[in-house]
Amino acid sequence: MARLDPAAQALLDSLHADHQSGATELTLKILRDLAEYVRLERPKPGKLTALLDKLRDARPSMVVIANAMARVQERLQAHNSEPVTAIEAVHEELTVATDTLINHARSHIPEGAVIMTHSASSVLERLFQRLMEEHVGFSVICTQSSPGHEGHQLASVLNKLGVPVTLVTDAQMGIFVATADLVLTGCDSWLTDGHFVNKSGTRLLALAARERSVPFWVLADTFRDSNESSDRVVLEELPAEQLGAPKGPLIIVRNVYFETIPQHLVTGRISEQGVFSYPF
Repeated sequence: MARLDPAAQALLDSLHADHQSGATELTLKILRDLAEYVRLERPKPGKLTALLDKLRDARPSMVVIANAMARVQERLQAHNSEPVTAIEAVHEELTVATDTLINHARSHIPEGAVIMTHSASSVLERLFQRLMEEHVGFSVICTQSSPGHEGHQLASVLNKLGVPVTLVTDAQMGIFVATADLVLTGCDSWLTDGHFVNKSGTRLLALAARERSVPFWVLADTFRDSNESSDRVVLEELPAEQLGAPKGPLIIVRNVYFETIPQHLVTGRISEQGVFSYPF
């Protein structure tokens, strides 16, 4: 495989290092950076292919990235597209898919709804922005989503939008879900065997919502469709240092950042293709 040049390696490193952005936000950013890299560096086809392959494999729990890179490769091979044109076309596909998904999700948010969520999702943030633009009254309960505390980021966004938000620890999920009208989460991968992948803690929220009969909706466009099953998918583990744990020869610290959630805990999936309830 062709060796990456410094600019390509820097692009790959930035993808590995970003643990705050949601899957869609991160994918769109990488596509923009990739197009700029191609404009400036004009890599030969072999070097571009090597970079696309490495980007596909960089974040195994976020299949949207791999699928976007695969679609770029398909356009380059099947349509003989100019590279920047192919990259920008896939960027547009993902943008349109997100906008269409939000249109479908909008109809499931009643006036005055209390929405609970876990972790950060750029798709969910855009839905909240849309609700504010349409002057829909709603409030949000978001978990801290430790150890990365993506919930802090979401709370700041909601505050700037003018949305009332209650920020709670992950341990308080079971308390506050009873006060929610519905739960909305993002999704990093939709698997073949009736599970989806999201930030660890999502399964606990789904279980709590099921106990309280609170609808649990997942925002997941088809860029998230994976060929993996729940027993084969790679669940990324991030540095243990994030937990700030004590040191000791017998202390083993784990920071598995993603988990699988079975569809039987889900009310339905909302994608650009429509709204799908479970069981069908």
